[in-house]
Amino acid sequence: MTTIDTPAAQVQRDWWGRPLVIPPGGGRPVAYRRCTRYIGVLDDRSALERWKMRQVAAGLAARPDLLAQAASAAGDKSILDSAAGAAMEAAGSSAAATTGTAVHRLTEQLDSGQEPVVPEAHRADLEAYREATAGLAVADIEVFVVDDSHQVGGTFDRVMVHRGRRYVADIKTGSIEWNAAEIQMQLAMYAGSSRYDPATGARTPLDVEQDWGLVIHLPAGQGRCDLWWANLAEGRVGLEICRQVWRWRASRHRFNRRYTTVLERIDAAADVDQLVQVWADHAGEWDDTLTAAAAARKKELLAGNGPAGQEKEKEIEQA
Repeated sequence: MTTIDTPAAQVQRDWWGRPLVIPPGGGRPVAYRRCTRYIGVLDDRSALERWKMRQVAAGLAARPDLLAQAASAAGDKSILDSAAGAAMEAAGSSAAATTGTAVHRLTEQLDSGQEPVVPEAHRADLEAYREATAGLAVADIEVFVVDDSHQVGGTFDRVMVHRGRRYVADIKTGSIEWNAAEIQMQLAMYAGSSRYDPATGARTPLDVEQDWGLVIHLPAGQGRCDLWWANLAEGRVGLEICRQVWRWRASRHRFNRRYTTVLERIDAAADVDQLVQVWADHAGEWDDTLTAAAAARKKELLAGNGPAGQEKEKEIEQA
């Protein structure tokens, strides 16, 4: 494997961790969405939410003190949030993520030409990674890119060269069984983006293949590494759906047609003709109460017109 040493881009971020990107035409930096956040609008989180509930239950069972804390909350959300978070940690919820991040960094050190200090528990992982990627050349590491059409910025793991062609590649240290669509969208976004210089705002082409990307599946602690091709055309279909969802969410949704009762329509009638129209619209539900209300409103309307109103009342009665 060819190795290089490329420092990660230093990108400024806002309070919510969104990358601040200079617009293509220049000007003050604006917040772009992170790639995972952008495609997350299509994510089915039901399995994740059930897993979280199981972790909280397991953590409370293992820690009677946290169970007592939750019992004493008396509905206080901050206390319950604290107990739930601690219970998840007690159940080891973050252990897998921490391990995965560590393995990920070890592969980065390896591809940068370093000889990382690898714990015994993960030597098989690194060896499997070496073997699986032996036929690939690393052209770049930890590349920050922007897609201005989607207003998304993000960092992907590698540009890999296979048989003379350059491909975006991402290393996944967890399960990829249920999120293939999400990964395809991620890689499609990266492949369609431009390399971004945070100092100047300059964009430069990545020059990578647009049909396929590489998924390097290195499940931490299992001593194996598998390479998969990701269909970027399918990923782009999902990205367009994401674009529509974000546009819909950005539009101003409000209720602008208030439900009005028949009695309210009678009270709001500005003249006798409108009263007649109310009756025509609701003839099937007309009753003595509505008749009385309409008669009272008519009297108010005609009384306000003086003699002309009295003449109008006579005309209506004769009709």
